[in-house]
Amino acid sequence: MCGIIGIVGNRPVASSLYDALTVLQHRGQDAAGIATVDGAKLRLHKHKGLVRDVFTQQAMDKLGGRIGIGHCRYPTAGSDDVGEAQPFYVNSPYGIAFAHNGNLVNTELLRREMFEQDRRHINTNSDSEILLNILAHELQIQDRLQLTPDHIFKAVAGVHARACGGYACIALVLGYGLVAFRDPHGIRPLVLGERETPDGREYAVASESVALDILGFKVKRDVEPGEAVIISDNGQLVTRHCSEGAVHAPCIFEYVYLARPDSMIEDVSVYKARLRMGEKLGQKILREWPDHDIDSVIPIPDTSRTAASTLAMELGVPFREGFVKNRYIGRTFIMPGQGERVQSVRRKLNAIDLEFRNKNVLLVDDSIVRGTTSRQIIQMAREAGAKKVYVASAAPPVRYPNVYGIDMPAVAELIAAGREVDEIQHLIGADRLIYQDLADLIWAVADGNEMLQHFDTSCFSGEYVTGVDPAYLAQLEMLRSDEAKAKDNRRSA
Repeated sequence: MCGIIGIVGNRPVASSLYDALTVLQHRGQDAAGIATVDGAKLRLHKHKGLVRDVFTQQAMDKLGGRIGIGHCRYPTAGSDDVGEAQPFYVNSPYGIAFAHNGNLVNTELLRREMFEQDRRHINTNSDSEILLNILAHELQIQDRLQLTPDHIFKAVAGVHARACGGYACIALVLGYGLVAFRDPHGIRPLVLGERETPDGREYAVASESVALDILGFKVKRDVEPGEAVIISDNGQLVTRHCSEGAVHAPCIFEYVYLARPDSMIEDVSVYKARLRMGEKLGQKILREWPDHDIDSVIPIPDTSRTAASTLAMELGVPFREGFVKNRYIGRTFIMPGQGERVQSVRRKLNAIDLEFRNKNVLLVDDSIVRGTTSRQIIQMAREAGAKKVYVASAAPPVRYPNVYGIDMPAVAELIAAGREVDEIQHLIGADRLIYQDLADLIWAVADGNEMLQHFDTSCFSGEYVTGVDPAYLAQLEMLRSDEAKAKDNRRSA
């Protein structure tokens, strides 16, 4: 889960890249970076931290040029060292800067191939660096001084042939322009936009449409699965499908939690998808619990607010704001350690006692992953005076790891893994627990675009559209455990 943005403009783009990264900040709070092409030079600044802290005025002043890419990162499996901040850069061939959102599932095989066959050294634990070097190698073996679109499309096809997983990528090729492409299944999102200026047409690609909206770009369309988009340095747009035949299966968790509600992904409004999630969840409660005694519906801010509003309407009970969120605390889901997540919950939320006192409340969350946050919030509701605390999740039980770019915890740390609903209910301390059905979640998203027939639902269903080697899952289990991350943090301290 990272945010990426690329712009080919007619004026300096650094400030626009910065603005776009600020609205993509929800996709990653670990590190940020911007690379621009300034004449014949690549200008690059990146560091750990939030966008506002990484880019001082002094840093921004050095990022000249009218073509550039930006990235905000959160650490997936592996190290969170500053050296893994993006964009990455290789100077051969041509000079390429690269930003990536997603995760590969054949990383170790590719790492060996890079060394043994391609004679390239990978300096970090990041699969993004591997993708960059595959692209660089595929361009280099064509042995061309002057690139054409055909050469670049052939190189992207070579990337698709070797890489397996979910990825949306943007590359700057010095002397040529910007190249953006998406994995053959379209698991990770990428949107293309354009805008007219007095100096001519400009193009941008981004993880979410909201980044284009705030810059005044009109959304042209989603980059299609397996498609490559080339925007030359003189502003010419050329596209081609570089991989065919794969099942289009965008990540459904984007709509549940990751994306901003004001974004459009796959021509589906995230906001409206969440409204439909609430409707379906309310209908399930009425069907299975018609004599409920819920006095009010209270969202756990912020992502669940949209679904909670329509759920309350379905039930015919009041929708109330029972928690006030400290907006200066980051998203606990993407915090790197369990200790930090636990400490953040009470710093992040404060209960409004009057909304809980002597009431039976239904708390609505977008999803339940580890369950530790849910347990604390339920306890806060009881301390505020609630008689009974029920919980509803707008998503089904998260029982399996996500391998395509969302750093969900090890399976052993997923509260729903291997457990029935009543066991989970007991562990989090709820009086009743209701989960969304997977079929209803799929309907809630697909109803916005009848062309969507499949989704990546792997964290709910355990079905991986690319196929996954069990050995990879075992390795991921070790890397993603909080114990492993704590050891890694101690080594890097």
